[in-house]
Amino acid sequence: MDLCSLIDRNAAFAPDKTAIAFEGERLSYAAFAARIEHTATALKQELGVGRGDRVAILSLNRPDYLVLLYACARLGAILVPLNWRLAVAEQLFILTDAGAKVLVLEQAFEGVLSGLARTAPGTAVVGLDFAPPRGTTFESLLARSDGSSRNPHTDLSCPLLIVYTSGTTGRPKGAVLRQEALFWNGVMSQHMHNMSSDDHVLTVLPFFHVGGLNIQTTPALQLGATVTVHARFTPDTALATIERERPTLTVMVPAIIQAVSEHPAWAATDLSSLKAVATGSTIVPPHLIERFVARDVPVLQVYGSTETCPIAIYTRLGGDLSRVGSTGLAGLCCEAKIIDQAGNELPAGTPGEIAVRGPNVFFEYWGNANATRDALHDGWYRTGDIGLCDADGYFWVRDRKKNLIISGGENVYPAEVERVLLEHPDVSECAVIGRPDPRWDEVPIAYVIRRSGSRLEADELKTHIQTQLARYKVPRDIVFVTDLPRTALGKVQHFLLKQLDAQSRAQGEAS
Repeated sequence: MDLCSLIDRNAAFAPDKTAIAFEGERLSYAAFAARIEHTATALKQELGVGRGDRVAILSLNRPDYLVLLYACARLGAILVPLNWRLAVAEQLFILTDAGAKVLVLEQAFEGVLSGLARTAPGTAVVGLDFAPPRGTTFESLLARSDGSSRNPHTDLSCPLLIVYTSGTTGRPKGAVLRQEALFWNGVMSQHMHNMSSDDHVLTVLPFFHVGGLNIQTTPALQLGATVTVHARFTPDTALATIERERPTLTVMVPAIIQAVSEHPAWAATDLSSLKAVATGSTIVPPHLIERFVARDVPVLQVYGSTETCPIAIYTRLGGDLSRVGSTGLAGLCCEAKIIDQAGNELPAGTPGEIAVRGPNVFFEYWGNANATRDALHDGWYRTGDIGLCDADGYFWVRDRKKNLIISGGENVYPAEVERVLLEHPDVSECAVIGRPDPRWDEVPIAYVIRRSGSRLEADELKTHIQTQLARYKVPRDIVFVTDLPRTALGKVQHFLLKQLDAQSRAQGEAS
């Protein structure tokens, strides 16, 4: 049995039922299963894709994104989702690091191809909606293969996803998730949402995030429910779809909750079909939760990370939702605990690091044994997040990873931005912190020490960063200083810098 077997079984039970709705088109479970099998055959016959090969995808959300995921499951291949918000240089690093055999992409992102020809000329290119200069179209690939042949099943122990997450080294790390991780993650999602085949999920988060892919989307498809997919989020489209299509479940990060609840159509939109909205990715402000609760829509909190697929801790529909601020109980199929620096479990109510163990946890960081060794201890994943667990087993996240900035639901790691800043010849030292922002929750701010004699200006430095990193990683403000707070060992004390930044802003507002 492989993960694709669940789609096959749903196609057998309800062949005509809608699996995926997208831009006015509907794909039945029978058609979905057939296209998965045909795609697996085409990848194998035409491009030589087999067990362990990496197939990268650079695309907005679309049904064939999910087709490729399950086709890879059938072949024992590995899908590598690429964040389309990243700069081309970042995307090329991931493609090279993963050793992608195939890149499937939309025309909107073809800018990556010139660099790919230099860095990985052997990578086959497939265009989803265009004919790439060196490559083929997705439909042509299918047309050339024998769609009637059947592929032998793999098994749930095969790796299926490499999802890249930036790390403290400043370079992305690829978390390897096995098929079984998605299976057990699906079981927990179904438990969390009281999900059944009668449910209808609206997906507005991008598939390059495990949140968009795995909190509701793949669990729903593996259960035989219907998923309406949006290419990308816009508040007006999301609200119009809720009104028209009557979904029962959706996932919205805090920035999306804020966007839809402040939209002019919010008050008039009928939300009565929604039995719950799930949220997470950051500490969720209670006032945002209240906007849905006030309209009789329960809000479920989910805690996890790329490395946990992502579901690890959650509040459950029909369970206790009265503990405002709690992210809930350890999931049905995994364990969670609070530990000290040595790995010892701490008593209830004592803050410490959150650790998670279970079949949903990632297998390794791709090609990075040292990072894997640092993160996994006897099967326990040390999240780096600080929280506590009360006497009833409910978890409360108190802080995020040491220096992580979450801006509009996107992770910004200071070390990554600092690495690019230091590549500028006029930058001597720097540190990046998060500053509270009413729209994006946080935005990155850079403190920079110029090299002696330099007259470097902020605009020049921002232009330099924009050539290397995604827009949301570019510091909103660049502050030039002559010194940075440090420990006795010379490490920059980011928490002190945040305090100084807050004091400086308070003084500025007072004056």
